[in-house]
Amino acid sequence: MKKITLLLALVIIMAVGCQKNFLEVGPQGVASGEQLKSKTGVNALLVGAYSLLDGVGSGTTQWHGSVDNWVFGGVVSDDSYKGTDAGDQPEQSFLEQYNWLSDNTHLRGKWQHLYDAISRCNETIQIANDPAVKDMTASEKTIALAEARFLRGHYHFEAKKMWGNVPYLDEKMYDRGNPSGVLVTNTVDIWPQIEADFKFAAENLPATQTQKGRATKWAAKTYLGKTLLFQKKWAAAKAELLDVYTNSGKSLVTQYHDNYRTVTNNNRESIFEVQFSINDGTTGGNGNKGATLNWPYTSTSPGRGCCGFYQPSHNLVNAFKTDAEGLPLIGAAVDGSADTYNKEDISNDQGLKFSEAFTLDNTVSVDTRLDWTVGRRGVNFLDWGKMPGSSWVRDQLYGGPFTGKKWMYYVGEENSTTHATDRRSVNNNFRLLKFSSVILWLAECEAELGSLDKAQEYVNMIRERAQKSASQDATVNTKVGLYPAGRFTSNGAAFAKNAVHMEQRLEFAMEGHRFFDLVRWGIAEKVLNDYVKAESVSGKDNTGRVITKRSYLVGKTFLPKHNLYPIPADEILNSQKEGKTVLTQNPGY
Repeated sequence: MKKITLLLALVIIMAVGCQKNFLEVGPQGVASGEQLKSKTGVNALLVGAYSLLDGVGSGTTQWHGSVDNWVFGGVVSDDSYKGTDAGDQPEQSFLEQYNWLSDNTHLRGKWQHLYDAISRCNETIQIANDPAVKDMTASEKTIALAEARFLRGHYHFEAKKMWGNVPYLDEKMYDRGNPSGVLVTNTVDIWPQIEADFKFAAENLPATQTQKGRATKWAAKTYLGKTLLFQKKWAAAKAELLDVYTNSGKSLVTQYHDNYRTVTNNNRESIFEVQFSINDGTTGGNGNKGATLNWPYTSTSPGRGCCGFYQPSHNLVNAFKTDAEGLPLIGAAVDGSADTYNKEDISNDQGLKFSEAFTLDNTVSVDTRLDWTVGRRGVNFLDWGKMPGSSWVRDQLYGGPFTGKKWMYYVGEENSTTHATDRRSVNNNFRLLKFSSVILWLAECEAELGSLDKAQEYVNMIRERAQKSASQDATVNTKVGLYPAGRFTSNGAAFAKNAVHMEQRLEFAMEGHRFFDLVRWGIAEKVLNDYVKAESVSGKDNTGRVITKRSYLVGKTFLPKHNLYPIPADEILNSQKEGKTVLTQNPGY
């Protein structure tokens, strides 16, 4: 029987084999390497590498790899709660409560997305370097290589700050036909390779690009400065950032909120933006899908309902309090342990139904930036009117009374800035690198190098913009002051560094940076354990009303191992080479 079957198979093969090119048919719907060896092919590959910047398009979810890192940089920090309710996305609850396991699907989703993006960069580099690409000038090839290396540096940077010990994969290792070729160890520090990618990009990219969203020399130098900053190479970071500050032509926009509006995408403060688009012939996937869960819950609110994730914390809201001088309520301890802003809560409607009366107490002054960052009851929410309270919140007892705001749209812009079939898919770009970041990173460098007066000068630039920016609601008691001359020096280095840290928190709140900043400053354990302790018990607001907080945080502890995330267990398992796993798990997991 077997012989008959084999004979029949041979006849079929011979018959079909007489057809021309029988053995040369490639995979259907997949471009071969040969087909891509042209200017068009290189650009298509490069666009594919850019397309993953938003964190969506690889893997099975839309939020694991979200460019704003709202889960990994926000929910696990003191900036926000997971929000929604206890039963939704329990993987995020585990992260928020520091129950970090290597089989958490969010972690694997992030890892897969980043290394898929890295493979796209490497394939672009391989094809651009191929002599068979003859319709590109040497200059065009160099720029394409520089853009791909900028992107490769970014994706590796993201992996490095998540897991610390990660493999660096370049075009020499990558082979689409041999997946085992990229199975390399994660025991070598990859900062030098990330630096090299950004240096090459800075040296070979133009200062400006005709197409919005493409990397430039100044984006690369800014990212190089950030890379050096994360390594505490203060003098080297200062040199790169000072070049951007002095020579890039970038400057602060007049109004703080112009960094968070669709109509002011790609403004003069923006150094590199992740581009979103809507109503472009697609089903909405080119909008900001990574933040698709982070909208108020009711159909009368922005996004028109769903899903109530990523809600600002009481601690964050309290951080925006100001004193009689209009300055933050901070002390002379780098880890924030001498700060006083969180001793009582700002007036809020925690525990009140939206049908119950509530009057916002305005006796405590706040920084103008608070109400451009956080939606709170009794305060104007863009042009939607006063935020009504718990009717916009899925489960106020669980997730708190506040909503995020920076990615929201104006009701007057609905349809022009939202997708026709999904109003949570918006074209409000994510500003990945901003001139304001450069200023505050320079302040950090100066504070660490001992130039406290210069650090204060930079911080005051940011505060002056906040001081002069329009208020979201004229009925709110806002007060923003500048640090008086010599304040940083007279109060000492610890105060100066803490002031810089606080300014970075206020300026970039709810943008996914907070956790990674706490880790690189070496204060995550102290800050987050103090935060958990305060948030797990009831508090009082400035009117004396008792505020029930997050009981699910009782007994939770941030440990030293939590400075790095666990490497996904499946990735370690899949890294087997010659019977041994190549990847090594981070300590403590």
